[in-house]
Amino acid sequence: MSDQTKTGLTYRDAGVDIDAGNAMVDRIKPLVRSTRRPGADGEIGGFGGLFDLKAAGFTDPVLVAANDGVGTKLKIAIDTGLHDTIGIDLVAMCVNDLVVQGAEPLFFLDYFATGRLDPAQGEAIVSGIAQGCRQAGCALIGGETAEMPGLYAEKDYDLAGFAVGAAERGRLLPSAELAQGDMILGLASSGVHSNGYSLVRRIVERSGAAYDAPAPFDATRSLAQALMEPTRIYVRPLLATLAQGQGIKALAHITGGGFPENIPRVLPAHLRADIDLDAIDVPKVFGWLSREGGVGEAEMLRTFNCGVGMIVVVSAADAATVSALLQEAGEGVTPLGRILAREDQPAVTFNGSLNLS
Repeated sequence: MSDQTKTGLTYRDAGVDIDAGNAMVDRIKPLVRSTRRPGADGEIGGFGGLFDLKAAGFTDPVLVAANDGVGTKLKIAIDTGLHDTIGIDLVAMCVNDLVVQGAEPLFFLDYFATGRLDPAQGEAIVSGIAQGCRQAGCALIGGETAEMPGLYAEKDYDLAGFAVGAAERGRLLPSAELAQGDMILGLASSGVHSNGYSLVRRIVERSGAAYDAPAPFDATRSLAQALMEPTRIYVRPLLATLAQGQGIKALAHITGGGFPENIPRVLPAHLRADIDLDAIDVPKVFGWLSREGGVGEAEMLRTFNCGVGMIVVVSAADAATVSALLQEAGEGVTPLGRILAREDQPAVTFNGSLNLS
């Protein structure tokens, strides 16, 4: 036999470790079990996840589906090694989009792609996904892990999430009864949430701030910890309030595009939202981003949530009751304005100014 004979290659030689994948599955099985709910009792490992709508208590449901990612917030997680909350963001971006349509999130699936699979890192990521699912009351019924050397750098990874919810027929939002004079309430965000991070990262770079140093706007934690604060999940308080039948007519999740792009998605063409910016309690992180980046108010409003992660539109007669119910559930509620006639105005108009000090 010639000395030139080549040794046979394995999948591991090509950069894909099947054993690492199996080890990760074993590590995350308890996390998946922790998200069980009526309708979903299966184990991961099959070819597809199952969900029983009848067992979940629905009689005539309409299914609602959403998928999303967390954008370049992932890059901060990768660069700082803070992987345990990014999964909460992934779930939040999907389930908050379901509840604004009046739907109860039922189940969730994730897609995790990486250059080299590290079972401990994967477990940390899935632990956040499971925590987000528990917060939202939905089951993690499956997912996909892909090790793709050559497409991703060794430490890089990407995440996508897919959520399905349901509402009884006739209870979907927004309501056809939206009318001039309805009240607009804002629910406080937990911070930057998961939008605008390409700009955030550029501002951090421009400022010269270090991720492991105390945050300039919050000395109690590092800049990385502050910027990685996970997206607030509004599902349980909103579903509980909707179940009371107390006048919620529309909900808008304030994500990419901020106020000007997201609020019009739930308004008919003849109505506009008139927002009082002076009423918003703007978290300090947004003032810092605005100052360090030289970002003007209009750009802040169309890029970030600026302290309001969810908009709630209610009848004026029910505004006080809805506010009380949401506050009792732990939400920070602020009256932000009213629904007015469009009258050749933009779909969202603003009064006052953001406090970006």
